Amino acid sequence: MEVSKPRSLSLPSRARRSELQSLPPTPPDTDKEYTDSSSEPTDTESGISWSQHDRPNAPILPLYHLPPKYKPDNTVLVEDLKTPDNHVTRDPRLIRLTGIHPFNVEAPLSDLYDEGFLTTKDLHYVRNHGAVPKVEDSEMMDWDFTIEGMVDNPIRMSLAQLIQNYDQHTYPITLVCAGNRRKEQNIVRKTKGFSWGAAGLSTALWTGVAIGDLIRAARPQRGARFVCFEGADKLPNGYYGTSIKLSWATDAERGVMLAHKMNGETLPPDHGKPLRVVIPGQIGGRSVKWLKRIIVTKEPSDNWYHIYDNRVLPTMIDPEASADLPDTWKDERYAIYDLNTNSATCYPAHNEELSLHQSEHAYNVRGYAYAGGGKRITRVEITLDKGKTWALANISYPEDQYRLASEGETLYGGRIDISWRESSFCWCFWDLDVPIPRLQAADDIMVRAMDEAMMVQPRDMYWSVLGMMNNPWFRVVIHKEGHKLRFEHPTQPALMPGGWMERVKKAGGNLTNGYWGEQLAGEAEAAEPVQPAKEICMTNNKVNRTITLEELKSHDGETEPWFVVNGEVYDGTGFLEGHPGGPTSITGAAGQDASEEFLAIHSENAKAMLVDYHIGTLDATSQSRLSDGETAAPEDAPPRDVFLQHKVWTKAILSAKTSVSPDAKIFTFTLEHAEQAVGLPIGQHLMMRLRDPVTREAILRAYTPISTNGTKGKLDVLVKVYRDTPTQKGGRMTQALDSLPLGHFVDFKGPHGKFEYLGRGLCTVSGRERRVRRFVMVCGGSGITPIFAVLRAVLADREDPTSCVVLDGNRTEEDILCKAELDAMLVGNEHRYRLNYILSRPSSAWAGARGRIDKELIAREVGSCDGADGADVVLVCGPKPLEESVLSIFTEAGWKKDDMVFF
Repeated sequence: MEVSKPRSLSLPSRARRSELQSLPPTPPDTDKEYTDSSSEPTDTESGISWSQHDRPNAPILPLYHLPPKYKPDNTVLVEDLKTPDNHVTRDPRLIRLTGIHPFNVEAPLSDLYDEGFLTTKDLHYVRNHGAVPKVEDSEMMDWDFTIEGMVDNPIRMSLAQLIQNYDQHTYPITLVCAGNRRKEQNIVRKTKGFSWGAAGLSTALWTGVAIGDLIRAARPQRGARFVCFEGADKLPNGYYGTSIKLSWATDAERGVMLAHKMNGETLPPDHGKPLRVVIPGQIGGRSVKWLKRIIVTKEPSDNWYHIYDNRVLPTMIDPEASADLPDTWKDERYAIYDLNTNSATCYPAHNEELSLHQSEHAYNVRGYAYAGGGKRITRVEITLDKGKTWALANISYPEDQYRLASEGETLYGGRIDISWRESSFCWCFWDLDVPIPRLQAADDIMVRAMDEAMMVQPRDMYWSVLGMMNNPWFRVVIHKEGHKLRFEHPTQPALMPGGWMERVKKAGGNLTNGYWGEQLAGEAEAAEPVQPAKEICMTNNKVNRTITLEELKSHDGETEPWFVVNGEVYDGTGFLEGHPGGPTSITGAAGQDASEEFLAIHSENAKAMLVDYHIGTLDATSQSRLSDGETAAPEDAPPRDVFLQHKVWTKAILSAKTSVSPDAKIFTFTLEHAEQAVGLPIGQHLMMRLRDPVTREAILRAYTPISTNGTKGKLDVLVKVYRDTPTQKGGRMTQALDSLPLGHFVDFKGPHGKFEYLGRGLCTVSGRERRVRRFVMVCGGSGITPIFAVLRAVLADREDPTSCVVLDGNRTEEDILCKAELDAMLVGNEHRYRLNYILSRPSSAWAGARGRIDKELIAREVGSCDGADGADVVLVCGPKPLEESVLSIFTEAGWKKDDMVFF
């Protein structure tokens, strides 16, 4: 490969880095402007502070980089106004990776690179798991944290004491998210993580205290081996926490610190204001923000986020199976600490065009590289022929400039001298001038880096269920288009389209064939791309009305409910009475964006019906302002007495799974506090929502809990798990729920339903009261749950005169759910309760009814409708074939549809 020879790599020996006499090459050319609170003059051409030998009459000034100027006009963005982060100012250039909230972002790759070695708070990547704790400036110095656990001298300390009583240090440190470049893995096969591009890293000057000084003051006990950290960010599965080895924390060479400044300023809220852990050389997930507790322990952290996040599981474990392997998740061999070696090309940028008529003879290809655990990048290599030949790139190490600081020199109140340290904790920059004719002849540019342990980036991807630590060669494709070249990166972050990987996969290419999806000689032609299913039209093309958010919100009540699906506004008033789920299913979405809920649970027929209710389009500004309905209560809001909320999803923690049959389990959820009532009327249901473990799409289903109405603090839901078989797919919701690990959260909302039992024969159906003398209850499988709730309420009241006939259809004896409870309720209630089990595949010992719930059985056990006054009501819940059969049989027998309720 014939390209220009690299400049000197400026690789000082580890033992002599404190004796550097010359600066390494300058980082990106665009790194021009630096600022410091001391207003020291800077060389705006080099981007490096002046030294005395440059200006003999000037004072001695540092040779290292200072932070670029940040944007003074950032404000709270419109997207954040209706989230718990409505107190945080942010840069609109940041790319949101997980929707509006929580805030997980990276900068556009070119913008990040252009800022140079140090990243402003504006473009520094952010990984938040939930809401940002709000800390006023006046409260900062009183912020306290503890050092506890296996220590002889437990410590509680304020930030003011930390600053006053301990030596302060200022170091440049690069933080990298373990998910950096994950989008590439998600294109190959969906992981359980969101799609980071190649800008999930940033570098800043951090000021704080060496954590080893604090731990030594606490005096760890014999046998202590780990240091656990816990933040103040309260999350569905507890406070965020993790751990590292005690020997690492106390090793000055490792550089672990408690930081209270970033680039010379108070920590921004997104970066841990007022105090955080910063762990150089390790994944960003170990650097806990908003620090409150340091716990010295014998074992690694048992925090949910330490166990179920930041792991590289073996590649054969798929998303479906992963959540049901608690011992695998807890295996510390799979935990990620040190970063692996990685690199990426920043220029040419994605979709950048290069004219072949330009005067320059070469193009300067450039990018970044980093390693972990304090190791130094020692070489970066470029190939233009898919790895047949390689060329060494030039490398610049801006971090080395800080090793030139004089002994005792301070910056932002902390000592900057790192001449004694052998480790490297920052990214470096590489570049190589490539003759344009060579680019024109090549199909792609690929880069790989190597560290001083001779660990080199692999050619191929190691796919894992969380999609972390992705570091194969970074490939940029070259397209020849007339008199220009166009460059294409592998992916674009988040849901942004683009990138050769997405293009190749859509064309049917195999991205795991070892040749980046290109067809090999002898391979069969790629199959024709699958044609997408025909889209259901849900809009009336004659409607041409623009609706504002204010108009929408004026219809958020129960009389004229308007709701939004895919930006279109619908009036649900005309369907309040006829909706199978009852009017609350519509009023619960009134004034909100119901896209996710509607599309997840409704059939194609229901989607087509929306045309009749379409009244207009929400204007673009309103669409960006519209909350997704997940408004969170303020941090200081008093605990609610009732768990369920009609319009807001509320989280509960999965705390137990109890098998009651080979394919059915009771899932127990812990509510927000021990005295909290569920808030579900008898006969109604709630909506449950979780994420598909593979696609991360929302799955919503309706369930009726089997908890008694007076139960507080917990919620029991009986679920029949429909698993995949060789001949058909199982249930998405039930399999995902069954795979969910204990300690995970699930979203709930309600109540919903058109039926409610008020007691002693009084009920409401679609909001209208009616008296009932007899309930005919027909169910199958897990359809017993709403029947069970009503039956239990009737029989629990000795003064209730209502009689009940139950027809419970199943395949085998072991499929009968709640049998012990159903049988027990017979005692003392024989005069008003008749129970019938019907089995389609009974054992030879079965003495009860055999077959199915058919016309003869219903005629024998139910008889005719009790008069014309509507005194009988049929309650039905089960598989669709059962419901259709029951409707037909009862209709033929003269029963009115108004006397039948299908849950």
